Amino acid sequence: MTPARIAQDLTADLPVPALEDLYRDLHRHPELSGQEHRTAAVLATRLHAAGYDTAEGVGGTGVAAVLRNGDGPTVLLRGDMDALPVTEETGLEYASGTPGVMHACGHDLHITWLTGAAEALAAGRETWSGTLVVVGQPAEETGVGARAMVADGLYERVPRPDVLLGQHAAPGPAGLYAHVPGLIMSATTDVDIVIHGKGGHGSRPESTVDPVVTAAYLVTRLQTVVSREIAARESAVLTVGRIEAGARHNIIPSEARIGLNLRTQSVAVRDRMLAAIRRIAEAECMAAGCPRPPEITASGDFPLTVNDAETDARIAAVHREVFGEGTVIDPGPAMGSEDFPHLAEGGIPYSYWFVTSTPHEVWEQASGADLHEMLASVPGNHSPLFAPDLSTVGPGVRTLVSGALAYLAA
Repeated sequence: MTPARIAQDLTADLPVPALEDLYRDLHRHPELSGQEHRTAAVLATRLHAAGYDTAEGVGGTGVAAVLRNGDGPTVLLRGDMDALPVTEETGLEYASGTPGVMHACGHDLHITWLTGAAEALAAGRETWSGTLVVVGQPAEETGVGARAMVADGLYERVPRPDVLLGQHAAPGPAGLYAHVPGLIMSATTDVDIVIHGKGGHGSRPESTVDPVVTAAYLVTRLQTVVSREIAARESAVLTVGRIEAGARHNIIPSEARIGLNLRTQSVAVRDRMLAAIRRIAEAECMAAGCPRPPEITASGDFPLTVNDAETDARIAAVHREVFGEGTVIDPGPAMGSEDFPHLAEGGIPYSYWFVTSTPHEVWEQASGADLHEMLASVPGNHSPLFAPDLSTVGPGVRTLVSGALAYLAA
């Protein structure tokens, strides 16, 4: 019997209504990065009840669980747990009950999928052999959770896996599974710039060095980094996500702060962008007569997510058999970022894929001439309107189960 057929048998009687209830509960109770105490407790309790040896508090609030089931490979399934500082606007009856915090990226769905898959594989352990590791990871949104778990001895608490598997909810008509055999997600870097001016009264600008004006010139000039310094064949994004200065209408402040986010698909492009940002910022401050150079700090790095081609092809093949040939697509690399690769310390091969989750009634109203325009017209990750279709609960469990069985039942 093939891994796909075993997966179909193991998930034929999934308790989908109960899993939907779990999803609604997690959605109602979102927790920010590093604060996922309730979510971790819910996951750990379910895993322990299913027969897993479970450890909590790994890398802060992380959960790591092991199910040993004879000889065979070790497979790690990962789900991230944290929510975002976003005020929900979905109007759902199970909307967030925490003001200003929302599961706007689908991590509540990820933990639901992970729980369902772990329970199904535990219940059907007579069909496979090996070791299953289940990880509930904190702080993916801030890029520190995976590294924190590894630094806290994750692979001393659980067996080092032979393969890592992960998935993410994404916009697109529910029922598709996006696999890319290579680069699938971009690297990202945050850059903070502090511009030092000379403050004073708004009535006497000639006695000041206005950092707000310098910041405005800098924001405009930074738009040329990608358009004029990066080759058209390269993919890169530079976003000015924050600009802060001043406290009163009639006070010229002494400093201004700018926050940037860079998205790149190669280290070389990232380095060129950072060099350009530094050069432009220093030149604008010099031109304005700022009393000292700007402070420029790069932080918040997310790595490139690059699937092992052989591993991803193996998982994609099983997904085609389970869901149908036309359900597995290759959309190419996305500009979003993940810290999942930090779990691959030492070069563990991995496959990471997307599960599309836009309700069909929403997708049918999407506008645009092509897929990219249509995707832009529906609520996506980090939107206050992001609301995955509950019809993806069962299939998202099956993707993880079949992916694990591609190794454990081979």
